[in-house]
This record gives sequence, C-alpha cells and structure tokens, in this order.
Amino acid sequence: MKIVPVESLDLPELQIYQRFRENAFGKDGSFVADSPKVVKLIIEAGVEIKSIFATQSYYDENIEWLSKYNIPVAYVAPKAVLEQIVGHRLHHNVMMHALRPEETPLEALGDHIIMLDEISNSDNVGAIARSAAALGVDSYLVPTHGPHPYARRAVRISMGHIGKLHYHRYSDIKETLKALKQLGYRIFAAEVIPDSTPLSQVKVPQKWVLLMGHEQLGIAEDILALCDEVVTIEMEPEIKSFNVAIAASIMMYQFKRVSSEQ
Repeated sequence: MKIVPVESLDLPELQIYQRFRENAFGKDGSFVADSPKVVKLIIEAGVEIKSIFATQSYYDENIEWLSKYNIPVAYVAPKAVLEQIVGHRLHHNVMMHALRPEETPLEALGDHIIMLDEISNSDNVGAIARSAAALGVDSYLVPTHGPHPYARRAVRISMGHIGKLHYHRYSDIKETLKALKQLGYRIFAAEVIPDSTPLSQVKVPQKWVLLMGHEQLGIAEDILALCDEVVTIEMEPEIKSFNVAIAASIMMYQFKRVSSEQ
C-alpha cells in the first residue's frame, strides 16, 4: 500500500473525490464511497479498489484489516483537508475510489428479485438495496435510465449493503419482463388497483420478481398487463400509498416469510 501524504486538494488524482456527484461515473465504471462502515462493507464485498483517502487516525485504527486487501494508493490528509470536500464539519474520516462490480447476467440472478421501474431518487434506490440485503433478497434489477445502484448517494444510503447484492441494469422493461417469464419467474407488481391481491393473501412461488413503480406515477397499465399478479399492501381507506422504499421493504419481508413457510 503506497502512502501519499496530502496537504491540499490540488493533486489531480484527488479530483475524483471532489467532482463526483449522483450518476457521474467515469468511463472505467468508477464510484466513490464514504464513511467507515460503508467503505468496510464495500471492500469486503470484493470490489477493485483504486485508492483510499483518509485521515491518519483512520489508518492507525484499521491498518491490520486494510493490509488484507490490495490497495494501490492510500492518501493521508488532515481532517481539515477532507472537510473541504464535503463543505461542513466531517462526520466520517474516510473515502474510497473503486470500480463498481460487473453486472450479473439476467439468467444468473437468484430466485428472488426486487425490480425497479422508473425510480428517480437515489435515496430510494439505496434504501431498497439495504432492505433487500437485510431480508435475503439478493438480486436487484434497475433501469439504465434511472440512478445507478453504485451512485455515491445510493451507496451511502444503502450503508454499503449494495455490495451484498447481484445487480443487473435493463434498458427495455417489456422485453426484460418477457425474458424473466421465460426463465420461470412469476412477476408481481406492487400497485393499488381494484382487483389487486392483498399482500397478506399472496401465494408466493419459488421464483418471483417484485416490481416497484415510480415514486409518484406508479406502474403504467401496459406494464401491469405484462405482470402475472398485482399486489397491494392493506392500508387505511384514507391512505393511498407508502413511500416506495417502505413499501418494498414490507412486501419483501412478506414474500420471504411466505416463501420460508412453504
């Protein structure tokens, strides 16, 4: 591990930590993660590390653990230098530049898949990833035109648990749903319609996909028509919906619970 002391942010190699924002990936598939817990989980997931940028105290506390991994460059800076990047008092003392893992082919995903349609908020992408990892749903399908699951904000909100998931990005939802059916999955759409199945009554097969819709628009009728079943969480009459990340968590919990009982 090459140690490089840093006194200012003028080094060209450090620009990656400053200019990266949501969905701003380099041609090599780079991403940036921050905070000790997130960095630890992402490293343990086996990503290719480009560099770590941290305070001396972080390295002092973690040097034995870090020595187990291939870290080409370790930038060391005073806390005040790192604070210049985030613009306020730093509540964590490490950032990491790495390459996002290769996508898993559609046919190699697991039996239980959480799928997003038109999700626009990176926070929701990250929150759903965290819940999926916690509940044992290890496969994540997201659209290419939405936030990447390794966008900086999504990684942070997932608390690094995105590293535990197989993920695949699709460009055509209709073709993807058809392909999933051919692979033996039953497609469940989460939506509120008159003839939807209450979540407490859903019968869960061995292979399933749970499709979550846009935060405001839900799932379009032509997409619902391609799904095998529409499922709704039972709610009080005056409440129309949950936040999509909360709804996904509730549904994944029930799907996994029912699956384990069969």
